[in-house]
Amino acid sequence: MSTPQRNSLGLFEQIRNYQFDLKHVTVLFVILLVFQLVVSILHKASVEKFLTRTQDWYQQDSAERLANLTTTSLELLLETSRENADISSQNARTVVQGLNIILSQQLLAQNVKEICIIVPSEHGLGAIDDGEALYEYMVLGRRTLPAPAIDHDAAIALYRQHETAIQSHEQIHTVVEGRQTFHVMVPFVPRGEFAGIVYMRNTPDFGFLSRELITNYDDIALTFSALILFGLLAMFYISSYTLKQRNDAQARLFASEKVHLAEQIHHEKELLFTKRIYHTHHKAEKIMGFIKEDLRNLTAGTMETVKLRVTRYSNFIARVIYDMKWYEPPLQTVRNQMFQTDVNEVIRFLVDKVFLRVAQNKGRVRFELELDPALPPVHINEYVVWEVVEPIIQNALEHAGGESVTVTIATQYDASAGSGTLRIADNGRGIAPWLLEPDERGVLKIFREESSTKPAGAREHAGYGCYLAYEIADQRCGWRLDAENLPAGGCAFIFRFSV
Repeated sequence: MSTPQRNSLGLFEQIRNYQFDLKHVTVLFVILLVFQLVVSILHKASVEKFLTRTQDWYQQDSAERLANLTTTSLELLLETSRENADISSQNARTVVQGLNIILSQQLLAQNVKEICIIVPSEHGLGAIDDGEALYEYMVLGRRTLPAPAIDHDAAIALYRQHETAIQSHEQIHTVVEGRQTFHVMVPFVPRGEFAGIVYMRNTPDFGFLSRELITNYDDIALTFSALILFGLLAMFYISSYTLKQRNDAQARLFASEKVHLAEQIHHEKELLFTKRIYHTHHKAEKIMGFIKEDLRNLTAGTMETVKLRVTRYSNFIARVIYDMKWYEPPLQTVRNQMFQTDVNEVIRFLVDKVFLRVAQNKGRVRFELELDPALPPVHINEYVVWEVVEPIIQNALEHAGGESVTVTIATQYDASAGSGTLRIADNGRGIAPWLLEPDERGVLKIFREESSTKPAGAREHAGYGCYLAYEIADQRCGWRLDAENLPAGGCAFIFRFSV
């Protein structure tokens, strides 16, 4: 044993054998009392600082949330009215009334002092705080603004100071005046076009919460300080050694749990990555086979056609590799206004250039396409749509066994609801009833990971296609995917989405 260790043990034994009398207890009591008072004061100051910062943050967040919610409500109501070009006068009055309700309800809130929409007009920037004026400006295109109900010159002047930053970033911009007045400017972008800002002056005050918490803290701190001081005096010598042993044991346990947890997380990541590679391997391998075949059969007369087809094959393989790299890819790479994907065209390409090219499908698989030409493009990456639809079609072929199967793919557009449906049905064996039961989250069991009716020996990497299609459609695309058995036999998968 080293010298410092022997000295430490000797000192501990001396302290344990030391005989305390009244003067020692008095000195210890005074030291603990001063220490407790200092800790209480520092803790109170820390709590007050924390509450102040939290209050400032929450006040701004509350003001921005309210302004953002108001802006979103106005945009949705205006977009609905602009989609119906032949809107009647009764509907127009309803829309105007809705706009007035949205604007007036905010002013009824205790903390909202001013709200308006600042937009360009014939004479520069103007303020709108009336639903009828906003409807005429946004829907009817009238650029002559009537006089607002109250003066908004200060809001317009503030917007001029930050106009460049707001238009370039299109993000919520807040100017704080003092500690409780928030000038919130939210970009107003109906149908994705920047039209101005929604301005809201908000003065939220949550100071009463801080004052109440500090008052309660003082009362509780005084009581607990007395209890802690007397408890420390009684337990100091008895519990110190026990606590040290317990802390040492906990430290060893936490270290062991940390190592075990790190190993478990690493193992789960490797397992998940292996599943993703296995699931996407046959896709990439099949598409690469098509590319090689096209290049072998390339002639001068088919060069342009083959080039376009090989380009789409290559883009899909690139998307597969991208998904293997990013478990949760950025949302803008999946959904974006710049994407104009024709779902019907993607289905035709998959059927003609992928599934009908597979030799073993010829003769026993027949596709019937019932595609609605009125279906508008969707704002989803073309190859993400491919990733969602391909596993469902493949599922219909695989579960048909060696039997002949007819796969019917139909699309339909509901203009009144602004929604579309994609239905993939087959006349095969159908889905086992237990797979159509919802789990505790309300998700059909067929869309859970590793849910499969394949034999036990073939389940190692089964049940991943429908799960992956559901996760991509639901979590990334914002689509809804359902499944059902058909009365005449077979089953159908139905995608529902907004367009």
